[in-house]
Amino acid sequence: MMNNEKKCKIKILKNGPYLVTGNVPLSEKIIVSKGKINVFEEGRKLPQAEEYTLCRCGQSKNAPFCDGSHERSGFNGVERASRAKFEDRAEVIGGPNLDLLDDNRCAFARFCHRKDGNVWWLTENSDNPNYRAEAIIAASECPAGRLVAYDNTGKPLEPNYEPAIEILQDSEKEVSGPIFVKGNIPIESAEGYTYEIRNRVTLCRCGESRNTPFCDATHITMKFSDK
Repeated sequence: MMNNEKKCKIKILKNGPYLVTGNVPLSEKIIVSKGKINVFEEGRKLPQAEEYTLCRCGQSKNAPFCDGSHERSGFNGVERASRAKFEDRAEVIGGPNLDLLDDNRCAFARFCHRKDGNVWWLTENSDNPNYRAEAIIAASECPAGRLVAYDNTGKPLEPNYEPAIEILQDSEKEVSGPIFVKGNIPIESAEGYTYEIRNRVTLCRCGESRNTPFCDATHITMKFSDK
């Protein structure tokens, strides 16, 4: 755990950008297809700062950073996402040696697919040790946090992330992806409400999600590019 974890925070500004404080590391990652699976590769180097603002409207000419375009465009940044907890929203897919919770908040990053099958099929066949291991990888690599694998004791099987923010690019779909928030960074709404703190979430940065502030994969259909 980083010493500054409790200081890390993302504040959503009304009809404006995400204000990130607490010296959160910022990087760019590129989603790359490797056969039947996807992996992250390093993207361009991004400047680091104690505090910075990330574009939420999708129109900045200095992406991923805010350049004030939200003011000129009259961006409507109303937040629509449910504030119910993940376990209350999610569907449970039971398997013989593993359970999977799925809340359907999909960023279409496609890490839920492995060489032997998708995470749902792998979970349902988790009596096979190899499929169980693959199901855990498929769930835990979902950047949106849509999928969480639980063992037979009810313990979530989560990667050990330190606080960080990754700007995603999707080379296969030729689009710019969401903001991957890792490591239990608090996200505060424009009204002052703190969303459930989670290890993995993706925030919209195309400005068109119907589940704001979270990504709903609209960047794919609108062919969003931050270039």
